[in-house]
Amino acid sequence: MSEKTIILESGTLWTKVREQTQKALELGALQPILTDSEFIKQDDITFLVRIVSNLTRKDKAQKQSQDNKEFNPFLPYDEDLFVCDISQTHLCLLNKYNVIDYHLLIVTRLFEEQDTWLTRQDFEALWATLAEIDGLAFYNGGKLAGASQRHKHLQLIPLPLAATEDKIPISPVIASTIFESDVIGKSPMFPFVHAIAQFNRDWLNSPVEAAEKSLHLYYQLLKTVGLIEDEIKSQKQTAPYNLLATREWMMIVPRSLDSFQSISVNSLGFAGALLARNSEQMQLIKELKPLTILQNVALNF
Repeated sequence: MSEKTIILESGTLWTKVREQTQKALELGALQPILTDSEFIKQDDITFLVRIVSNLTRKDKAQKQSQDNKEFNPFLPYDEDLFVCDISQTHLCLLNKYNVIDYHLLIVTRLFEEQDTWLTRQDFEALWATLAEIDGLAFYNGGKLAGASQRHKHLQLIPLPLAATEDKIPISPVIASTIFESDVIGKSPMFPFVHAIAQFNRDWLNSPVEAAEKSLHLYYQLLKTVGLIEDEIKSQKQTAPYNLLATREWMMIVPRSLDSFQSISVNSLGFAGALLARNSEQMQLIKELKPLTILQNVALNF
């Protein structure tokens, strides 16, 4: 496989992201959602909980998508949100209703369903992006996993998630991972089904090679958490799940529910970042505790 499958010119993405963000803000195409944040510590994990000031615009857009099954914000995409071409199969867009600055979408050029397994091409585009930006990538595999659009897309946000000692709230979870094989393991800090794989940082030098190796690990993770048996028999996924990945590791968490007591959870929840829609939900998260919420939307051992 040739590196020519990657269109993105090395060393250019961060500049393109910042420049397009400024343009999109000036044009009104980018509509950030303002938040305040608090930290909630539980079992050595310092969860970041954001409370939003207004979700009206995003709710309206999601309702439009639900009412009109043919509506697809990525086909065609808003050119004012276009950052760059990543590969022959994927492009990069700004997230229109971003809670976190420089929130990127890694979108397939042609329509693919969000509840299909990730492919080598998906991982190529992911690694081409990670090589440029040290970030947290994630995939909401299906509606119960937090997906709000049918068109297949991964997401990436720059690290750190907050101005804290750790780049990501679940750093203690990753550090405590017990690897039962050379590269696949789980953490005793997470009381629900999950699996974590180690990456080799040298993979940043070759997104195509990294994609092949990541795809193999992805299948191993899916098998470990019970989403597949020995091999993938259909491109449509067998159950909803969340995937998170950085330059160092990848994690998969199967899902059972999209929310618990009104608190919705997507991949970022398992990274240690939750979202409250109002002060009542913020108080509920404090009372229930973040790990309890995550345990109830995941699968128990």
